[in-house]
Amino acid sequence: MIKLNLFLIVLVFITSAFSCEESDNSNQDDSQKKNTSEQADISDTLKIRKHLEFLTKADQFRNFRNVERLDSVAAYIYREFDQYADTTFYQEYEVNGSIYRNVVCSFGAYHDDRVVVGAHYDVCGDQEGADDNATGVAGLLELARLLEGDTLMERIDLVAYSLEEPPFFRTEQMGSYIHAKSLVDDGIDVIGMVCLEMIGYFDDDKGSQEYPVGGMKSVYGTKGDYIALVSQMGPGRFVQQFNKDFKNTNRIRTKEIAAPKSMTGIDFSDHLNYWKFGFSALMITDTAFFRNKHYHEKSDTMEKLDLARMADVIDTVYLTLAMK
Repeated sequence: MIKLNLFLIVLVFITSAFSCEESDNSNQDDSQKKNTSEQADISDTLKIRKHLEFLTKADQFRNFRNVERLDSVAAYIYREFDQYADTTFYQEYEVNGSIYRNVVCSFGAYHDDRVVVGAHYDVCGDQEGADDNATGVAGLLELARLLEGDTLMERIDLVAYSLEEPPFFRTEQMGSYIHAKSLVDDGIDVIGMVCLEMIGYFDDDKGSQEYPVGGMKSVYGTKGDYIALVSQMGPGRFVQQFNKDFKNTNRIRTKEIAAPKSMTGIDFSDHLNYWKFGFSALMITDTAFFRNKHYHEKSDTMEKLDLARMADVIDTVYLTLAMK
């Protein structure tokens, strides 16, 4: 049975669609895009660096014990969101006598149905957490700037979560669980969810990329030079269309991974809570510890990051959202 399961898992990955091919945009309606021909470089790496420095270079680490530090980060995110968004607010909740905050902002708030793009801002233990997950948060902040004033086909909510990391991972105290449940409780029509989880670490050396199943190396290669679009089997219409549009931008080397939730790493972030409530959701990631050996270590610092390729990831997320 074990051998059969491994065979099926490898087969899943072999049949998963991934490509860096030239896109055919001839059938796309240009009126649905935001002058993309004028945007060779969209994201601002200087702004990205500024955000990363604020998030990682501080006297206190942004873990659950340092509530004051988490509050200062939440306030920073709020101020950045509020410059650009239609609405910005805190979603507060209590855990073990302390108040923690998700920070939420909305674009195209005149629409009822929405897409959620989220990233957690806390870290695991006493570390800077540059890739995990200051990169995801910086991505949200840059997306907020880029989305300002866009005419959108649906509402886009950007959400910065608290308490993704242990000891709260896989519990109902995760900020993303709190947020996902609130959408269900309020009867919100959610089109889909995108999780930004570690988007700044790349390595062009052979052997730099590992996988939960050895056979995947023959399919995906051994270089950590791509961004991964990770979803579960039967990901839903939103994820299928998002992945197609994302790859068609041809701005960043991309590989698409769809696998059973039992596969190690497939649900290792906030998207898992949207899966719990039946939403179509995916994770955009540099694959964390399968590539970045600084994961959950003090050595996870911004000096290790590739800001140019990180900006390409953010650009691609933005262009994909702007197409819709």
